[in-house]
Amino acid sequence: MSQAQPVRPRLQAALNGDRDHPAAPRTPRDIAAQARAAVTAGARSLHLHPYDDDGQQTFAAEPCAATLLAVPAACPGIPISLSTSADVEPDSRRRMALVEAWTELPDLVTANQGEVGIVELCEFLATRGIGIEAGLLSLDDARRFIAAGIAPRCVRAMVEPLDADPEDAFAQAQAIEQALAEAGISLEQVHHGDGIASWAANRRAIPRGHGIRTGLEDTPLLPDGRTAKGNGDLVAAAASMLGWPDGSKRPESFP
Repeated sequence: MSQAQPVRPRLQAALNGDRDHPAAPRTPRDIAAQARAAVTAGARSLHLHPYDDDGQQTFAAEPCAATLLAVPAACPGIPISLSTSADVEPDSRRRMALVEAWTELPDLVTANQGEVGIVELCEFLATRGIGIEAGLLSLDDARRFIAAGIAPRCVRAMVEPLDADPEDAFAQAQAIEQALAEAGISLEQVHHGDGIASWAANRRAIPRGHGIRTGLEDTPLLPDGRTAKGNGDLVAAAASMLGWPDGSKRPESFP
């Protein structure tokens, strides 16, 4: 873990996921290089998906450890969040076994609240001192999260509507935020979406005081519709939206 000090989040970079893009990094070395570019552009937290030698996303201990050693070496002090998505391992028991075998630990994980076995996974990770980012992809996810009662074990809520249409993504984010507020959940929030709609989610979040996320996992497109060359371009665009065009107003890292 990077042992970064907690401050309010503003900008997280999601470096890869399953995005089909020439710059989407897969190896520890490439992930570290893209991480460095994202941090240079303004990211103050990193979310990533380790890959195995066959180019497949994995929770296996060895490739996760290799990535978790490479990225902090390139970006010291920057908190790292790993995926725990069921898209990587659909079998919840198998996922738990793989995560239990981790030898290097991330600062954070993103845990999608609509998945089978996610509450048990969150409870286990919390015992290991790993921060939980509660992934809320829909209003139903938010309702499940509220009902589960695990908000006190989480460090923030990731409001991440997957709607392709920007207006729909905007409305979904609004509904999720309202549900959390009505439930009395005051966790910090980081907002993003998918594709070009991700920028709509970002724009809505900024004046409301929330953090935002961008990167090749979320979108290959810049706000004007051009294809980004890499994570650095996307983070620079998000930093500009936040008012950091020259980097002079960037905050410190957040866990």
